[in-house]
Amino acid sequence: MTITTEDAPRPGELGDVRGWFPPLDQVLFETLLNGQKARDEHGDLLELGVFMGKSAIFLGHHLRDGEKFTVCDLFESEAPDAANGAETRKSYSTLTRNAFERNYLSFHNELPRVLQGPSSVVPDEVEPRSCRFVHIDASHLYEHVYGDIGAAKDILLPGGIVVLDDFRSEHTPGVSVATWEAVLTRGLRPICLSTQKLYGTWGDPKPLQDELIAMAKARGDCHVSVQRAAGHRIVRLKARDMRAPDFPFSKYYVEKPPEPVAPAAPKRRSARSRVRRVAIDVLPPVITRAVQRSRAQRREAQRQG
Repeated sequence: MTITTEDAPRPGELGDVRGWFPPLDQVLFETLLNGQKARDEHGDLLELGVFMGKSAIFLGHHLRDGEKFTVCDLFESEAPDAANGAETRKSYSTLTRNAFERNYLSFHNELPRVLQGPSSVVPDEVEPRSCRFVHIDASHLYEHVYGDIGAAKDILLPGGIVVLDDFRSEHTPGVSVATWEAVLTRGLRPICLSTQKLYGTWGDPKPLQDELIAMAKARGDCHVSVQRAAGHRIVRLKARDMRAPDFPFSKYYVEKPPEPVAPAAPKRRSARSRVRRVAIDVLPPVITRAVQRSRAQRREAQRQG
C-alpha cells in the first residue's frame, strides 16, 4: 500500500516537517524578527516558495496583531514556462497545497493568505511598501529570481529584510548570479551570509550586522568572520554543533517515552583473577581454606591500617 503525504502522521515538532531550514538560519530568523519586535517595527510577512511549510510555520509564529502573512507557491499549478516546469517536476513532484496546509495548521489556528501560482503574481497581490520581512525560496532559475528580488525591493518597507535561499549552492547558479548582481547593481546591501542564505536590506545593514555579531560572539556554537568586498562589509556566520532554538510543539505533539536504560554490564574479572579462582577451585580443600584465611587476614589488615 502506498502512503501519501496526506496519510502521513501530523508533525508534532517543527523538526518533523520536511524541508531545508537548518538551526543556524532558524537562529538568524529569530534574532532578526525579535529585533524588529524590540524596535516596534510593524509590517507584513511574505514567503515565496513554501515546500512543506517548515520556514513558513516559523515565520507565522512571529506574526503580530494587525499584520498579514502571505505565501506563494505553484503547488499543483502549471509552471509559467518549460524550464520552470522541468524544475518543479524534478525537485517538488510530491508538493501539494493540502500537504502544506495540514502542516501549517498543525502549529497555527489559521492559514496565511495563500497565492497558488508563480511568484510573478506577487507584485499584483501584495501592496508596495507593506512588508518588513521577505523570504525568497521559489524558483532557482535566474529570470525568476531576478523578478523576485525586484518584487521584494518594491514590497519591503524602508529597512525591511530580504532573505535569499540557495545563493551559493552548486546546483543553483541562477540564484547566485541574480543575488550578487542585485548587490553590485541594484542596491541590495548584504547583512550576513549563512551556509545557504544571504540576508540583505536596501536600508542600512550596519546596526543589524552589529546585533548579529554580538549574538554570535555570545554563543559558543556560532563562528563569525567579517570581510570586505566591493565596498560592502560581509558578515559570515557558521554553526558549530548548533541546536535549533526552542519552538512551540504542534497540536499533535505526543511526548515520547523515556529511552530505556540498559542494565549495567557485569564486571569482568581480570585474567589474573580468573586464573586465581580456577587454581583455588582445583586445590585440595585444606589448602583452599588456608588460602582463603590468608586473603581474609590481608583484607582485615588493610581495613585497619
